[in-house]
Amino acid sequence: MEVEAMKKMPLPEAFIDFLNENGLDSSIYTASDSTPRYIRLKPGCEADIDEIEAEMKCNFEKVDWLPNFYSLPSHFQIASSKAYQEGKIYGIDAASGAAVSALDIKSGDHVLDLCAAPGAKLCMISDHLGSSGSVTGVDVARHRLAACRTMLQKYALGDRCRLFVADGTAFSLIPIRREAAIEGKLDVYKEWTSRRPWKERKRANRARENEKSQLIPSIQDPELIFYGQQSGVVGLNRTELYKSVHCGEFSHCGYDKVLVDAECTHDGSIRHIQKFEQWGWTSLQSRVLNAERTDELTTLQLRLLTNGFKLLKVGGFVVYSTCSLTVAQNEEVVEKFLLENPYAELLEIDAAKKWPCKSGRIPKTLRFDPLSSQTSGLFVAKFKKLAI
Repeated sequence: MEVEAMKKMPLPEAFIDFLNENGLDSSIYTASDSTPRYIRLKPGCEADIDEIEAEMKCNFEKVDWLPNFYSLPSHFQIASSKAYQEGKIYGIDAASGAAVSALDIKSGDHVLDLCAAPGAKLCMISDHLGSSGSVTGVDVARHRLAACRTMLQKYALGDRCRLFVADGTAFSLIPIRREAAIEGKLDVYKEWTSRRPWKERKRANRARENEKSQLIPSIQDPELIFYGQQSGVVGLNRTELYKSVHCGEFSHCGYDKVLVDAECTHDGSIRHIQKFEQWGWTSLQSRVLNAERTDELTTLQLRLLTNGFKLLKVGGFVVYSTCSLTVAQNEEVVEKFLLENPYAELLEIDAAKKWPCKSGRIPKTLRFDPLSSQTSGLFVAKFKKLAI
């Protein structure tokens, strides 16, 4: 259903109150101008842009502030186009693309996408990696992660990727290429302890038993549903793949970059809110406005961000984003996270100087919205892990 149709019906009073409480302009949802649809052109296909436009009978408007992004009329469908079917373009909102860009991914990085489905951001991450590094995608919903697998295969971007069905709040597997370093240290340790006197070996074994109690608990092993030839999985047995490490190991063996695009109420998405015209505005109360639902989500969001940060190596970056515009799911989560994690530093996002977004209520955080940015609504914050 288009925005123009939505404009003809007033928003429910309860939703207006919700917007006012969060300092949001209701015209975000009732503006007559639709938010454009965005696509990303797969790197290497730049020479095909004229042919793609001709085939789709549509002129793409280049997004100057985000490389390889183009905007199309909001009603335009890309699924039937030859370019889409051949894997030359894929749909992704520009604000979501900005969240990935905020990670500042370099070739060789080991990147974790902790809430990976449905997969467009995962594809963009893989594109940025180039010919080295790895990306690990995690999602709690198997059918949604299967969609990620399909996208990676369609766009030939899965060579350095592995996908796990797992709870993002408890996931604890480090990048496989870092595993070798730990194995080497353990081999040296075993060789050293084998030459020590019996009493010293006994004392060392007792210390190691104590350390085992501090290992990350695994309620249920993540389910590996996809891995590429260069992902590091090939040649590993199950024990090696699911090897637990001590909490302290993450600081030097963890990921270089982590994206936590957390589950939320999706109130920043015009298209999502439009669906309540069909579902019925009464369902808006339980899905978006319900305080208990929001409390559950903010608890989940904080746990996801906290775990993503834990899995970082020192000096690494984590980007937290939601497609909600509420303070509770954004700035308040950031405030709680910073209070509980003294070694986390909230960073300025350098690239954002060129982005059409506003500052959040906390300095250095960002907000995209349909009016200011001509994108879907999105909140973005970036953190760095400092040395302990």
